[in-house]
Amino acid sequence: MAVRKLAPEELQPESFVFSPENEAFVDQQIAKYPPGRQASAIIAVLGKAQEQAGGWLPRKAIEAVAARLDMPVIRVMEVATFYTMFNLEPVGKYFIQFCGTTPCMLRGAADIKKVLERRIGDANHIPSNGTFSWLEVECLGACSNAPMVQINDDYYEDLTTENFEKLLDDLEAGRPVRKGSQIGRNRSEPFEAVNTLQDPSLYDGSLVGAWRNRFEEQAKAAETGEAAAALESVPGKAGRPGAGRAIETGAADTPAERAKEGETPINPVDRKEAADPSTATKGKSHTEEGARPAPQSSKSYVTTPSKPEGGSPVPESPTTPEAGTPPAQAETRRDGSESKPDVVVDKDNMTS
Repeated sequence: MAVRKLAPEELQPESFVFSPENEAFVDQQIAKYPPGRQASAIIAVLGKAQEQAGGWLPRKAIEAVAARLDMPVIRVMEVATFYTMFNLEPVGKYFIQFCGTTPCMLRGAADIKKVLERRIGDANHIPSNGTFSWLEVECLGACSNAPMVQINDDYYEDLTTENFEKLLDDLEAGRPVRKGSQIGRNRSEPFEAVNTLQDPSLYDGSLVGAWRNRFEEQAKAAETGEAAAALESVPGKAGRPGAGRAIETGAADTPAERAKEGETPINPVDRKEAADPSTATKGKSHTEEGARPAPQSSKSYVTTPSKPEGGSPVPESPTTPEAGTPPAQAETRRDGSESKPDVVVDKDNMTS
């Protein structure tokens, strides 16, 4: 990001005071926020100060905003120097922001830039009459109507060297100008080549509710059995709901259905099976015959001493898991003692 500094002291005005109209505007902005939160209005108040100062923010205007919002001057300075929409140096009566990014360049922005350089001069230069000044900026978001420029607060799009020259002439002479597209385009729609969305039914309301009519027709067909018959005729296809309605099937044998039919809620067969103690849901004890044995490993692991100095482990006792040997019957169990070095104590050299 380029360093943004205030204008030189010789360009700074000696004072700045909000006009009565702008004072009322500031009060209105501050009233939008809770007491003590008036700093939230800083963007709007700085914008109004810039407008009153002629399109830029002098030092005195920044100080006046700080006093009005009860903020340190440095805090207001941080905001003013951060946002590029705040101009820190004087600009012309008509401040032109020229878009020089790729979409505009592909559509002839280089020719528009030549017009600016020829009629006004270099960027940030203000002619003696103070009418125009210009600056090249990044994308302004009107790529579909490129090339374009922003003059003060308005966009001027679909520029050519001819209509841009005329636009500058009209502004300089004080004549009314046309904002937006300079070739008669309606917003961003294709110019003289509208090839899509031309069906009148898209706009006359005839399509509204058409989906409901379609589903009602499908539901009616399902009620007469036509849809069900069509589905059954397809091999391997089960009946599916038609038009959002479920196909009725035989009721399940539930207590509610049995009571509805005048039968006992519980099936007598089910009642008899539940009363039979031989079929009670009781698990067998682990001591009973036929009980499932608990899973147990069939291997027992024992210590594996070795003699690495011989180049390979030399077993002195069973060194591999012995299949079928219970852990309790293993000859040697690992207790960590085999990894402890032997300690020799010299009692003669021991001191108390």
